[in-house]
Amino acid sequence: MTTPRRAAVVGKPISHSLSPVIHNAGYAAAGLAGWSYTTIECAEAELPAMVAGLGPEWAGLSVTMPCKEATLALAAEVSPVAAAMGAANTLVHRPDGSWYADNTDAAGMAELLAAADVRPGARVTVLGAGGTGRAALAAAARLGSGTVTVVARRASAIDELRPAADALGLRLTGADWADALRHTDADVVVSTVPKGVTDQLAAEARWRPGAVYFDALYDPWPTPLAASAGAAGCRVVSGLDLLVAQAVGQFEHFTGARAPVAAMAAALSAEVGIEIRPVR
Repeated sequence: MTTPRRAAVVGKPISHSLSPVIHNAGYAAAGLAGWSYTTIECAEAELPAMVAGLGPEWAGLSVTMPCKEATLALAAEVSPVAAAMGAANTLVHRPDGSWYADNTDAAGMAELLAAADVRPGARVTVLGAGGTGRAALAAAARLGSGTVTVVARRASAIDELRPAADALGLRLTGADWADALRHTDADVVVSTVPKGVTDQLAAEARWRPGAVYFDALYDPWPTPLAASAGAAGCRVVSGLDLLVAQAVGQFEHFTGARAPVAAMAAALSAEVGIEIRPVR
């Protein structure tokens, strides 16, 4: 008899999450009978009690907003990248009952950018200074970018990123949102801001030939700025690509098996009606 194994994505709100589509398709393709992946609606204050109540059948949790920072305190061990970022999106249940925290957003983003032919030393501009901005910094560090320009609406938000940049070995340059257009000529532009915030940049963005544009959004798609980048000949990466890439890391943490990436990407493509090309 197959022993049931469970995993879930945790956050609030969570009913909209596409993660179950990706992970359950992966379990089916990998032949992992008895594995299931669900959603758990949980606020930050509720997270410690919820995690403490999970039994040995639980392999791990994917963690989304607003719980990513609180996750670190629940782990017996934290990966260096999650510690540097000050946030984790993955909790892995170990055989001794303890938890290991990691952040697969950074590795997923770095893998996608590398697949888009981003080279070490590339000039990187990050639009936004929130949690996904931290992942962009970590990805830039993995790709060998020494300096990253962060463009944000609040100077204080940029200052809050400086400890993470220091821990990652990056030089962080801050810029005001009023000057955002001037920084769209980088080798890599990563947008981590909410829907609509970059729309006014689309008509006048200064795209550099051969640049890569990464937009963490995927609904609606393409965003006006993504359409502008594509029209200029840039390589464009979407939030849907990241959704698969970060899930791949989680799948492998939870199961110990190599992820069937093509099947996971195909399941998400079918769900949203947009083609997603796996990077491996």
